[in-house]
Amino acid sequence: MQKPLAYRMRPRNTAEVVGQTHLVGEGKIIRRMVEARMLSSMILYGPPGTGKTSIASAIAGSTNYAFRMLNAATDTKKDLQIVAEEAKMSGTVILLLDEIHRLDKTKQDFLLPHLESGRIIMIGATTENPYITINPAIRSRTQIFEVKPLNEDDIKTAIEAALKDKERGLGDYPVEITPEALQHLSRATNGDLRSALNGLELAVRSTKETKNKIVITLAIIEECVQRKALTHDKNGDAHYDVISAFQKSIRGSDVDAALHYLGRLVVAGDLPIICRRLMVVAYEDIGLGNPAAAARAVTAVQAAEKLGFPEAIMPLSTAIVDLCLSPKSNSANAALGKAIADIEAGLAGEVPDHLRDSHYSGAKELKRGIGYQYPHAFENAWVDQQYLPDKIKNAHYYKPIDTGKYEQALHQQYNKIQRMKEKNS
Repeated sequence: MQKPLAYRMRPRNTAEVVGQTHLVGEGKIIRRMVEARMLSSMILYGPPGTGKTSIASAIAGSTNYAFRMLNAATDTKKDLQIVAEEAKMSGTVILLLDEIHRLDKTKQDFLLPHLESGRIIMIGATTENPYITINPAIRSRTQIFEVKPLNEDDIKTAIEAALKDKERGLGDYPVEITPEALQHLSRATNGDLRSALNGLELAVRSTKETKNKIVITLAIIEECVQRKALTHDKNGDAHYDVISAFQKSIRGSDVDAALHYLGRLVVAGDLPIICRRLMVVAYEDIGLGNPAAAARAVTAVQAAEKLGFPEAIMPLSTAIVDLCLSPKSNSANAALGKAIADIEAGLAGEVPDHLRDSHYSGAKELKRGIGYQYPHAFENAWVDQQYLPDKIKNAHYYKPIDTGKYEQALHQQYNKIQRMKEKNS
């Protein structure tokens, strides 16, 4: 029986890894480890289908070391002993240990001395946060790297490579995939390359050839990945229209519209987009109007990413209602925008001498830090002194908006400080 396309297309070296350029790109840490042949055990953590196994396979292929795969939950200590014996005979074995967060103490105790000797280079793979779920004894003997979800372009690159590859991919099939189908396949799988490739293979092998072509349409891809596209527009503009309407509905406090557009994104399976937009709107549009709601939105996003669909809809819908019905304020963002505009216009100036760093030899002679007054030594932890450069010493950027109790309190404190400044001027 032929292995799945995702298995066959695993990278043979680090140059073939799709995405994860922060780890395997030119000059990056794992590429440097491989090129210098100074490998150490590591833990790769991130969502399913993002390349943990691919990176391990690529490292093994780049170094010509033996490559073995075990599962910490289902494989036994005896399976580890077999790998250890092979390492003793051949010198070095790269072991991909999946679900490493489920490694029990017996297997761990057996594995530790082999990791220390370097005979086994273990690459642990997990979807869980290793700083929370993995035993410190293992963590202390490994380097920990986060593997990030692939973006749409990464998935497209891998799909196109699989369609051209005659040795391992689908290059022997006369496939023609429509732009809409390619776009939906690369988007609907939410950065999961394994799902995208296996969906592609199902589409190609289950579609009849007509006029010497296998034409893969959007409808076929929708069926094979079991995710509907938002619309059938060629350029995908409607997808971004829905995202835009989603954020603007929250900003406009229309809870029904926001839930409607959330539903459309849920049906499209676009969890990463939902989470990113939710984080943006929490701080761009609610901000100081209800900081607690913004913080709750972050927690909801973390829960949604952990749960995945369909359960992710529970924290997401809760956060949407919370944000929609919260007071809105963009005062902090607007203030920073004004400050940046001044800086870009050349209105910056030198940092006042009394605020400059004085923690080095010779700073006193340069009059660095002299005259600085420590606010905590004064009543209400405030003292009148200049903080802005001379060039813009009277600039005002922040303009409070009385949107809710929190920003009203900030407004009162802001006015109090301004009155104290005026009194001392």
